Amino acid sequence: MTIDTSTVLDCSPDLYRVATHARGPAGTLPISAEMLLNAPSGNLFGLTQNAGMGWEPARLLDPEFLILSTHGGLRAEDGTPIALGFHSGHWEVGLLVEAAARELKQLHAVPFAGACTDPCDGRTQGTTGMMDSLPYRNDAATVLRRLMRSLPTRKGVLGIATCDKGLPAMMMALASAGPLPAVLVPGGVTLLPEDGEDAGKVQTIGARFAQQQITLEYAAEVGCRACASPGGGCQFLGTAATSQVIGEALGLSLPHTALAPSGHPIWLDAARRSARALLRLHQLKAGVADVLTDAAVRNAMVLHAAFGGSTNLLLHLPAIAFSAGLRRPTVDDWSAVNRAVPRLVDALPNGPRGFATVQVFLAGGVPEAMLELRAAGLLDTSVRTVSGETLDACLDWWQQSERRVALRRQLQDQDGIDPDDVIMTRDRARSQGLTATVCFPMGNLAPEGSVIKSTAIDPSLIDEANVYRHRGPAKVFITEEAAIKAIKAGEVGHGDVVVLICGGPQGAGMQEIYQVTSALKQLPHCKHVAVVTDARFSGVSTGACVGHVSPEALAGGPVGKVREGDLIEIVIDRKRLTGSVDLVGDAERIFDADEGTKELARRGPREDLRPHPALPDDTRIWAALVQASGGVWGGCVFDPERIVAALRSGSAQN
Repeated sequence: MTIDTSTVLDCSPDLYRVATHARGPAGTLPISAEMLLNAPSGNLFGLTQNAGMGWEPARLLDPEFLILSTHGGLRAEDGTPIALGFHSGHWEVGLLVEAAARELKQLHAVPFAGACTDPCDGRTQGTTGMMDSLPYRNDAATVLRRLMRSLPTRKGVLGIATCDKGLPAMMMALASAGPLPAVLVPGGVTLLPEDGEDAGKVQTIGARFAQQQITLEYAAEVGCRACASPGGGCQFLGTAATSQVIGEALGLSLPHTALAPSGHPIWLDAARRSARALLRLHQLKAGVADVLTDAAVRNAMVLHAAFGGSTNLLLHLPAIAFSAGLRRPTVDDWSAVNRAVPRLVDALPNGPRGFATVQVFLAGGVPEAMLELRAAGLLDTSVRTVSGETLDACLDWWQQSERRVALRRQLQDQDGIDPDDVIMTRDRARSQGLTATVCFPMGNLAPEGSVIKSTAIDPSLIDEANVYRHRGPAKVFITEEAAIKAIKAGEVGHGDVVVLICGGPQGAGMQEIYQVTSALKQLPHCKHVAVVTDARFSGVSTGACVGHVSPEALAGGPVGKVREGDLIEIVIDRKRLTGSVDLVGDAERIFDADEGTKELARRGPREDLRPHPALPDDTRIWAALVQASGGVWGGCVFDPERIVAALRSGSAQN
């Protein structure tokens, strides 16, 4: 269609009649002389605006509650798209906002609604958009907090979010509310296609086609229907789904609301009940500070281990704790929890069978896993939740509830799946070979730590002692683009170690490199290739992938001194949950890890180390603030005290 100048500049003469006055709302403000004398002018003008927007004047003094969401896109009344969102995860959450708002209004409260939409990590994989992904989380949390404070008359906040960055940002914002009541409504998950692939596997169609494993026609068909319903987060236990689990585990969400199927009546009902819970907390004079405690944070770490959640929560949970004014969990804390807590949940992508998130929901979701963890004495069930009750009381309710029985039966009848195969007892999980998911290797290439999803390593590579060992030559890449090009061209071979550096905060915004891990997975020799990087991984990544290597290359980390052909050794003990990643040789000789440490000390950094040429200035600033605030293991937060101290120190030196 050709658009000419007249259609851009001209309009119909029928539109020329423009009014300058209107009658205005009927009625009067319900104000008193005392209010006129003592209330802030903003409060009074707020009532005027509320009346102007059409709220019934007689009800203007009802308590005000703010609903914040990550809603994106624009839907017609029949659900068809008028404007698309960045992803399906926020496409339907406007329905949750509406359901909660109607419930608040019916309960004689005044609901307000605002939104800060969010990007999609799946959409930005392999693009420069990924350099804004993790920094967005901090920016969104700031915007959401500012919106909360910009309605000074609010009595509480309802947060509605679903996906990888919007949901952690929402939790960070709600965590800062302190004495103010706040409730989180997780935005749910999308359904599996009746015939096709889940949204994690479908992201590999390009790599599989390049390897001639699938046809163009097959790629086009499965790519079209992988997101089988229009709303909700992905069907696997990636960052989005894990964040929903963590929100409920913290006590910020009502029991059994994480992982609900988007668009379903049971999903909408959660919004209505959450609105009631928010009012109840207001009546009880209970705030977020009564729910978010150090014990609640540890409970969330326990659930992360039991579900085998995304490694990205190692960044997000410390940030939530920091926002609540709590102690941030350390690498040692994560290690201790993962050693103590058995994995109980069989979900995509961990397996062994790999059930979808909606099937985990039907099997009982978070409270079902909590029953087993409570029996094992691994939870603090005295903590308070946004229901107004203790976690112990919530679990007692769940254990006897009709909801539990009916949904678990539905999973059996509808999909032929025994719910006890999805969320297992400790003994059953042990017999099925479920092991703890996350391990934190140290070593001369990662002196401040790294992370690997040890369950994602091919089982055939694990020895009788449950140890993975890999020793191979380094193939060094400074950009993700160079790495993926080499992989697709067949330049990465059996036994190699892909060392991808300059992907941390200062290099590329700590980009997520699922494009690399998914491409490697499709190679015939993929299981014999390891990855070491200062970037991060998607929650759906698999393989022997060591990420979050710290310090990052551009912060002086020894990983930035690795040369092409250096011999690297990775050892992961999946039983003891210990590991190491070390330089153990160069082009001329083989040596031990201690000598590798000395060799790295003798070397200078590679001459080609540099940030990605497309790194946005916004992300450069974010990286500097994060580095001053405790870095990756501190949750990539903004710590005002440390930032101000660093700035003052710099000013004093100048």
